[in-house]
Amino acid sequence: MKTPRFLLPAATAGILALSLTACAGGGGGGTTGGGSDAEANLEGRGPITYVQGKDNSNVVRPLLEKWNAAHPDEKVEFKEQTDQADQQHDDLVQNFQAKNENYDVVSVDVVWTAEFAARGWLQPLEGDMAIETDGMLQPTIEAGTYQDKLYTAPVSSDGGILYYRKDLVPEAPKTWDEMMGMCSIAKENNMGCYAGQFKQYEGLTVNASEAINSAGGSVLNDEGKPNLNTPEAEEGLNNLVDAFKNGNIPAEAITYQEEESRRAFQEGKLLFLRNWPYVYNLATTEGSSKVKDVLGMAALPGKDGPGASSLGGHNAAISVYSKNKATARDFVKFLIEEEQQKFFATQGSLAPVLGDLYEDQELVAKLPYLPVLKTSIENAVPRPVTPFYPAVTQAIQENSYAALKGEKSAKDALSDMQKSIESAGAGS
Repeated sequence: MKTPRFLLPAATAGILALSLTACAGGGGGGTTGGGSDAEANLEGRGPITYVQGKDNSNVVRPLLEKWNAAHPDEKVEFKEQTDQADQQHDDLVQNFQAKNENYDVVSVDVVWTAEFAARGWLQPLEGDMAIETDGMLQPTIEAGTYQDKLYTAPVSSDGGILYYRKDLVPEAPKTWDEMMGMCSIAKENNMGCYAGQFKQYEGLTVNASEAINSAGGSVLNDEGKPNLNTPEAEEGLNNLVDAFKNGNIPAEAITYQEEESRRAFQEGKLLFLRNWPYVYNLATTEGSSKVKDVLGMAALPGKDGPGASSLGGHNAAISVYSKNKATARDFVKFLIEEEQQKFFATQGSLAPVLGDLYEDQELVAKLPYLPVLKTSIENAVPRPVTPFYPAVTQAIQENSYAALKGEKSAKDALSDMQKSIESAGAGS
């Protein structure tokens, strides 16, 4: 997992189109979860195409060779997209809108599920199209669900990790206040205390959402309505705002994305870092890393215990326009089998969706961060589940960034965030 998978998922132009069509199922697939397209070709078998972003870790091609050798009449062709998440998203939108029957199975970032399902583009995984979810981590199932119906099959997951200097901190902090109390250690060693990803981009949505959720708040309530004018949400965002004010988060962290923050930590400039599991391999193998022998890992700290990581990962979805849905369903089942899940983990550092693999001793020996990652995923909260996600993430980014820079109070930023999200969903 060398490249983070959490980039802005859609161009601004897509926001307007989405607001006009999302709740009407505007892609031509009928209303959400139904319609003639979703009911057609359920028994169709034959060659299919699998669409996914750039296969940087070479996990897709070996699996397709394995599948194709066993299914000569139902071969899978790989359509490889770019490595840019926004371009992947827009490519899927364009082909769904064109009802392209050759985009049979597609890889979907967990934050796209609600958008694509609401527009009637994804085949509900129920009835003849159902898959087995027993043994999967519950948050990964929830990330594939929209309006109580499973639309995407969990294939790989992800969660935030707290990296720390175990030579300077004997035991990882379990709460945010405990971590802030350790910042005196950073000052004694002439380094910054804590950083995450605070530049105005999708990573800030992740970090701001984690802060709010970890303090007991939420961006959206159970009905999908914004829920930001609460003491809990204010406490969460203020944790970040105050840390910037008092220097516990260094000023330069306002420019950090994943890689900038990783490099700062590896160069010995930070005591604590919030980032994704991909950092482990680089921090322990790169020759220039100053933390390779002193790297500690723990769950993100919360208010009274483990914090609420933003859930990451990619799922597999079947297009309602596929002509060979029976083959597509079998291929999706193949992707989530234990053997393939182990391969994803060892070959691509992709977090498994099967809970038992996090206790597999052979796997843990190769990937020692798995137990910590399991705790992170089990306590994870998806970023806001809404068909209007592009507009929602924009509202979170803009207002959180203003608060971190001291241009707005946390309370005002959350109030403006609430209004923007309400406006984005108007008329739904």
